[in-house]
Amino acid sequence: MADFLTPEKRRRVMSAIKSRDTKPELIVRRMLHRAGFRFRLHRSDLPGRPDIVLPRYRTAIFVHGCFWHGHDCGIFRAPTTRPEYWARKLSATRERDDSVIAKLQLLGWRAITVWECQLSSNQRQVRLLYRLTGFILGDLSSSKGRRLSK
Repeated sequence: MADFLTPEKRRRVMSAIKSRDTKPELIVRRMLHRAGFRFRLHRSDLPGRPDIVLPRYRTAIFVHGCFWHGHDCGIFRAPTTRPEYWARKLSATRERDDSVIAKLQLLGWRAITVWECQLSSNQRQVRLLYRLTGFILGDLSSSKGRRLSK
């Protein structure tokens, strides 16, 4: 399917997409705050500039949109226009995400990824909060960076 916007309009639309304070990120922040966790946002001194940082627990949380990070779930659908471009872009994004988590681990931080699809219902949010709390409060010496699955 051809793009119905001019290149200039498409550029404006794409530049308006937020990278911080997104709806999924705000939901996770509210959940953590209600559970009693205090955190910092977007610490630029850490690799990947994590969305949520809990310094007390040396934990970084990334809140990823399923489309922008190519998550294998019901929300993600690969664009049909310029499929080669999008395949390269999403592959590079996944590689960068893995690299950032590895760098954080080398610095002694634990990292976890929360996906947009995990916030689609109240039941999923409760389950996510339970798992996040377990990860944050878990054994600091043995935990590895990981991604929460659906």
